[in-house]
Amino acid sequence: MNPIVQSMPPVLVVVGPTAIGKTALSLEIAERFDCEIVSVDSMQVYRHMDIGTAKASIAERSRVPHHLIDIVDPDEQYDAARFVEDATAAISAIHHRQKLPLLTGGTGLYLKALIDGIFECLPVDHEIRATLQQRLAVEGAGQLHRELAACDPPSAARIHVNDSQRLLRALEIYQSTGIPWSSHLQEQHGRTAPSVWGNMLLIGLTCERQTLYDRINDRCRRMLADGLEHEVRGLLERGYRQDLPPLQSIGYRHMINFIDKTWTSEQMLMYLSRDTRRYAKRQYTWFNGMRQLEWHPVAASAPIIERIASWLDELYPHTIKT
Repeated sequence: MNPIVQSMPPVLVVVGPTAIGKTALSLEIAERFDCEIVSVDSMQVYRHMDIGTAKASIAERSRVPHHLIDIVDPDEQYDAARFVEDATAAISAIHHRQKLPLLTGGTGLYLKALIDGIFECLPVDHEIRATLQQRLAVEGAGQLHRELAACDPPSAARIHVNDSQRLLRALEIYQSTGIPWSSHLQEQHGRTAPSVWGNMLLIGLTCERQTLYDRINDRCRRMLADGLEHEVRGLLERGYRQDLPPLQSIGYRHMINFIDKTWTSEQMLMYLSRDTRRYAKRQYTWFNGMRQLEWHPVAASAPIIERIASWLDELYPHTIKT
């Protein structure tokens, strides 16, 4: 048996904000250390949504096996609990193939759920759910978010006002159980963490703020040039509703506002770039709360490669060539 696959098999994690350069670095790492990549991205799970989610290209995915990309349709529900189940299965299968799992992405909630565990999905009264959905349509997300801030401040702090899926879920949990979602998470912290791995190295990527913002602005312009409008029109022509959570995510809701003539192309690009920068700040907030992360500048890959090689050599002396 490959010495990498033992009773405490390793898992490598590389995370960071959108547009920082995770894809290129992850491919370099994967090819260097014989990895398979597991996406930690709440949007890349959806089919037909490639440009707006910045998925690795088909050519890039042909270089290294990728998992948890294009696994559900945009009208299917996907959440952290399902991610934990899918990612755990993928990691186990990769270890079985005597390869090293490389988890990479920018969805901090999913990574935290995978590492710390997540409580089992709580049953929700369908009448409560229907009432909240109706109120969202009539009163707007702002009012519901203010209510969440009153009954569950920690959840309100981490859930953006436009993230209607999680906003409704948080209110559903509170109204169904009388206990805030954040309290359920705190109670379950560390109790249900998956046990299919034991050794984990977590690397966070960082760069100068202005450099990151320039990359974000460039990516937004490139998305438009690559055909984001055509992609969004195709989703609508397939019959997917505009109010589906994936179509209300960054990039897609912006393009829908342009298609509906709510915004001009200039306004759409301005808001898209602005909201993506704000999203990157929220991503850093998530990752800064994870004490296990080791931060490395993304500009120089050599020290990151050396750190990974050193970690593996400590686990399995003389089996990883540097």
